[in-house]
Amino acid sequence: MKNLITILFVGLISFAVNAQEKVAKIEFKETTIDYGVIEKGADGVRVFEFTNTGDAPLIISDVKSSCGCTVPKKPEGPIAPGAKGEISVKYDTNRVMPIRKTITVLSNADTPTVALKIKGDVIDPSKSSVLEKKTTSVMNQ
Repeated sequence: MKNLITILFVGLISFAVNAQEKVAKIEFKETTIDYGVIEKGADGVRVFEFTNTGDAPLIISDVKSSCGCTVPKKPEGPIAPGAKGEISVKYDTNRVMPIRKTITVLSNADTPTVALKIKGDVIDPSKSSVLEKKTTSVMNQ
């Protein structure tokens, strides 16, 4: 009886040690997306691509944005080891201003929190700059 209990105990410990070694790893193709200069009302959707380079399923539990003008969408199910996934981000391009936003990804990966960034500048082509309107100097008028 003691031998059976000892064998079961050793088996459980070795199983727990093996289970702890397997970990998911998230590796993004790029962590910053540059929208560049885009026009007001343009398509604001961009995609962050990643791969699970670990040996356990990757579960993304939450994706948050630093602002309500940016809406991220996470994958619904787990990402198998070696598989690729996407996090899409939609920025509200009706806001004419520079873009500097952070998207925080929470997962079960060895690095549980990853910060992704978007940047760019939204312009309104119907409004020209005050500098562009002046063709003559104030002194010449």
